Amino acid sequence: MSSRGICDQVAIIGMGCTPFAEHWDLSLDDLIIDAARAAYRSAGIAQDDIDAFWFGTSQSAASGLALAGPLKIHGRPVTRVENYCATGSEALRQACYAVASGAYDTAMALGAEKVKDGGYQGLNAFPIPTDGTQRTLTAAAMFSLMLPAYADRYGVDPGELRYAAARIASKNHHNGARNPRAQFRREMTAERICEMPAVAGQLSVFDCAGVADGAAAAIVCRAEDAHRWCPNPLYVKGLSVVTGTGAGSLDPGYDYTTMPECAQAAAEAYAQAGVTEPRSQLALAEVHDCFTPTELVLMEDLGLSPRGTAWRDVLGGVFDLDGELPVNTDGGLKSFGHPVGASGLRMLYEVWLQLRGDAPAERRIPETGRTLGLTHNLGGYPGEIVSFVGVFGTEPTRS
Repeated sequence: MSSRGICDQVAIIGMGCTPFAEHWDLSLDDLIIDAARAAYRSAGIAQDDIDAFWFGTSQSAASGLALAGPLKIHGRPVTRVENYCATGSEALRQACYAVASGAYDTAMALGAEKVKDGGYQGLNAFPIPTDGTQRTLTAAAMFSLMLPAYADRYGVDPGELRYAAARIASKNHHNGARNPRAQFRREMTAERICEMPAVAGQLSVFDCAGVADGAAAAIVCRAEDAHRWCPNPLYVKGLSVVTGTGAGSLDPGYDYTTMPECAQAAAEAYAQAGVTEPRSQLALAEVHDCFTPTELVLMEDLGLSPRGTAWRDVLGGVFDLDGELPVNTDGGLKSFGHPVGASGLRMLYEVWLQLRGDAPAERRIPETGRTLGLTHNLGGYPGEIVSFVGVFGTEPTRS
């Protein structure tokens, strides 16, 4: 394990999240202000009581000035971070470790992205020069390779596996339709998704997450101070980031049925949090469903399904809103949308609502007595991944 962890040393005392949408009428500054003010209200804290800030954005700004300016932050450190689609989670991790170190009493992590009216559609990674040997496939094409690889390795009928992937999208749209902050709020059947034209491999456009504008924020403090601000905080149990070498797509032995970095990040976060049976110990999981095969494979990489069985669990409703272990209860990237810098914190926002009993009744998870939630956030492509896993709980369990 690369980190001894900070279990129960840091608490989350306030959160805010904007709607994720094509915000033609809002600027990046507007989104930042809205998320920050919501977090301040949630915690009952003033901005001047926050010692340091971490700002996560992938493409919308190049420095902490983009946060300090609209929030009028004076005399405080503001650090801009970026780690592909795991950017929001990276901001949270750094804020938590800074507080745990004793350097600060309080900190804010805020992630934001504003791309929809930037002159192009979708995300546009900066053109970094290469030697010409790297892959040139789109993200959808890369993740689409998971389905035929999985069918071949585990002997699953390709048509049945395709339906299972569509069932993931249908589940997440069912949840997102009950979420007023979600970008896409229309339910869609798995059958209808299967009938759509393919855009990459077997994937249709409804197997792919949407691109959105949005922001989300979390305020953290030392655990022993949490009740000064918040009567029902969440405690950080485990935070793990694992970064691969990017060599998977060049490795003849890589078969696209697993993302090793995700499995490693989960194992480390579980060890920090004392989780030994995640499927029976977690109340819910928010995972990075950038494409439907991603969520399918993640159920196994995160230890929520045995290898080769996640497709059966999907079809059996295990991960539905009223299932054994609800996954992406807010709609996930698929329905909620994916402003890159904000997505990791958006996942935590849903865990915050669900574990504290604040989620609306129409999408509230079943009462099981479980007190832990998981967030999983990744960036990159199969074979070249950076992966974050966080575990959070309502009760401190370690001194």
